[in-house]
Amino acid sequence: MVHQLWRQFPKVQRQLLLLQPYLLKAAALPNQPIHTKILELLKSGGKLLRPGFFYLFSEFGDAKNTKHLRAGAAAVELLHLATLIHDDVIDDSPLRRGVKTIHTEYGQRNAIYAGDYLFTCYFNQVMLSTDDQAIFREHVSSMQQILVGELDQMALNFRQDATQTDYFHEITGKTAVLFELACKQGAVLANSPESVQKLAPQIGRKIGQAYQVLDDILDYAGDTAKTQKPVLEDLKSGVYSLPLLMALSHNQTAFKPLLDKREHMSDEDVLTVRRLVLANQGITDAQAISTQLTAEAQALIAQLPASKARDNIAQLTNWLLTRNQ
Repeated sequence: MVHQLWRQFPKVQRQLLLLQPYLLKAAALPNQPIHTKILELLKSGGKLLRPGFFYLFSEFGDAKNTKHLRAGAAAVELLHLATLIHDDVIDDSPLRRGVKTIHTEYGQRNAIYAGDYLFTCYFNQVMLSTDDQAIFREHVSSMQQILVGELDQMALNFRQDATQTDYFHEITGKTAVLFELACKQGAVLANSPESVQKLAPQIGRKIGQAYQVLDDILDYAGDTAKTQKPVLEDLKSGVYSLPLLMALSHNQTAFKPLLDKREHMSDEDVLTVRRLVLANQGITDAQAISTQLTAEAQALIAQLPASKARDNIAQLTNWLLTRNQ
């Protein structure tokens, strides 16, 4: 079942409904237990945001090859899914979308192989979407940026001296590049006007950055029942995201004894850090930055050709960047 948010966009909803069974086939794996877990993840309530943006940007073009577009949309979702599986291993996350993660049930080695296998499925869909070498190179470049972003996160773990610049460099690779790729590929594969192809990745990057900032805010201020992941999971893994960095800039002394414990923080210590983040403007400051990024994204969207597609992109972006889950 496609997420209810797409009811507001019936055309994209129909495309995503057709994409879902296609994804299940595209991600088929001979190893039945792992295959079952991948299917669970695909069916467990993901919003299909990246293929959704892909299809919205494809509406600006005049090339309507359904098979090519479906393969392009599938590619960005499979790449996203592969990175989620690897993220869960790195962060030792027990749940993803309310479902037990692969490494929790079958071990880290099998989860890593499952993520690697999905990378091959991703490239297979890229090849089905186009034979343009320039587009292949863009996919390779985007995947490299994503992986470098993940590695950069590891280098920043437990860093109390990390800066906003460090943070945005890391989340751009980790999250924003994939939104950028999805928007750009939708425009390119549909042969959209050059102006749209130029704006699409800029819009995708701003949306991706704001999306990750809001995700990090919800890690401190969110409801586990709504986010479907444990609150403060990043902090327990040594990931110091924007709300904590902003609070540290106001009162580093209060945090230092707790953060110096690194991975040995108790559950009570973690909750104390959360209270300190709330008390020292961490959430307020991070929300101000998220609001600014959202405004910048909307300003870029306003430069797209006047159309129903532009209005839908603006509406989806507003919902996505003010969500509480």
